[in-house]
Amino acid sequence: MALPPGLSVRRAALRLLDAVLRRGETLEQAEPAAIRDMRKAPDRALARAIASESLRWLTDIDALIDSATKQRLPDDAKARMVLRMMLAQALRLETPAHAVIATGLALLEGGPRRLAHGVFSALDKEGAKLPEVPTMPERVVARWGEAKTAAIAPGLVFPPELDLAVRDASETQPRAVQMGGVSLAPSHIRLPRGAQVETLADFKDGAWWVQDLAAQIPARMLGEGAGKNALDLCAAPGGKTMQLAAAGWKVTALDMSKRRLELLKDNLKRTGLKASPVRADALQWEPKHRFDAILIDAPCSATGTCRRHPDVLHRIGKGQIAEMVELQRALVAKAAELLNPCGVLVYAVCSLEAEEGEQQAAWIDAELGLTPAPITAEELPAGLAPTPEGWLRTHPGMLADKGGLDGFFVGRWVKP
Repeated sequence: MALPPGLSVRRAALRLLDAVLRRGETLEQAEPAAIRDMRKAPDRALARAIASESLRWLTDIDALIDSATKQRLPDDAKARMVLRMMLAQALRLETPAHAVIATGLALLEGGPRRLAHGVFSALDKEGAKLPEVPTMPERVVARWGEAKTAAIAPGLVFPPELDLAVRDASETQPRAVQMGGVSLAPSHIRLPRGAQVETLADFKDGAWWVQDLAAQIPARMLGEGAGKNALDLCAAPGGKTMQLAAAGWKVTALDMSKRRLELLKDNLKRTGLKASPVRADALQWEPKHRFDAILIDAPCSATGTCRRHPDVLHRIGKGQIAEMVELQRALVAKAAELLNPCGVLVYAVCSLEAEEGEQQAAWIDAELGLTPAPITAEELPAGLAPTPEGWLRTHPGMLADKGGLDGFFVGRWVKP
């Protein structure tokens, strides 16, 4: 019997889903092995989309499955995994039911095949639908609270659009018009989702790089460099390093990952921007001089990236967050030592967790002898505002009418 077209894509998507939900890997970690046999970019993209939409709507899809089974399927049962993918394709990717059934059932054998066919057909016949916004996992609601979760959820309905950071701010508006996008801030362009990065105008010339609007904000908080020394701590793959270099800073870009540092070097080469990459453990590194500015986009839970990486909603728990908090404090304390007097420190995390954001900022205020330098509304994209403390907190539900943005926390201090 001939195998149904598209089966290899579904097998890859199943490997991705299994890696996240059973082994706790990130989608990024799982991709090399899961899609290694797929040469066509559209096939790889579809496998990622099936897995991502299954995770984005996992709580609601599981509720539909449970409504159509007399006995609840175990969370890690293969039949449940395949049904999750089948429903994600039918309800989110608008895949025809016959194609969903053909490729889904081919992943199963024996009894599970009949069960999956029956459950999917019953839900399809009754016109099952997903809610307007995803329902967050219970443990996420327990951490964030119902009000915060309700504000964030609308920003998770769709994957994000494509944000670019422009090397030359004076070219922002002309480039936005040329590329068919919109600009929400100087040096920023937003394009519709699905754009193929390598085919966009001036990619090879390095006139821009991909970077979410929220991720562009921390480097902006250091202003123009005028040749002064800046340290980008945990710098790879280099978006913020390039921002600082474009703003006139003399940048040292430090990271301990050889692979990621190679990406940073490639990005610098493509854009023609200058920085000094250093491979080292930030906690052990001793530079020859101190710095006028330090940017720490610290390692974190990355829950703020949930609209582009929905796996974080199902992987991250209190244990991982606690480990990150300890590392973040060690990095900030080290950075404070490396600052010149009157030097500026910007601390940022792409996290929605108060432990990694607001509570860390309060700890810096209380413990490190740095003076708060409040962020002002004038420094931020229209529609965003600092907190009363002078920090910035963003989440995916903000700027929803303009396509949203990632969740970030940003604070700024000066060394006396």
